[in-house]
Amino acid sequence: MIVQDIVEKLGLKVCSGANGLNREIEGGYTSDLLSDVMGNADENHIWVTLQTHKNIMAIASLKELAAIVLVKGYEPDEDAAEQSNEEGIPILSSEEEAFELTGKLYEMINQAK
Repeated sequence: MIVQDIVEKLGLKVCSGANGLNREIEGGYTSDLLSDVMGNADENHIWVTLQTHKNIMAIASLKELAAIVLVKGYEPDEDAAEQSNEEGIPILSSEEEAFELTGKLYEMINQAK
């Protein structure tokens, strides 16, 4: 499954990093604590969070994440979006709460395996 698949199936908004929509997704992680994501997310995971600042891109880049999904309609800060575009790591936005979105992503990713 690639990032573009979840964008289409879940109606997510592509905020930035559109050139990374073909990145492969192998799993996911949901957390708003950056140190938790840094310690526990794996490469090619999709990260669900409500954080919008530039530091989310530092974590996504370090962990080689497939994409970041912001919940509750949040959109990235300008500097986070700029870095997302530079690195090709998409930042997406969903109107849903983290709980609901995580459940849907979990089902989709496991069905694709």
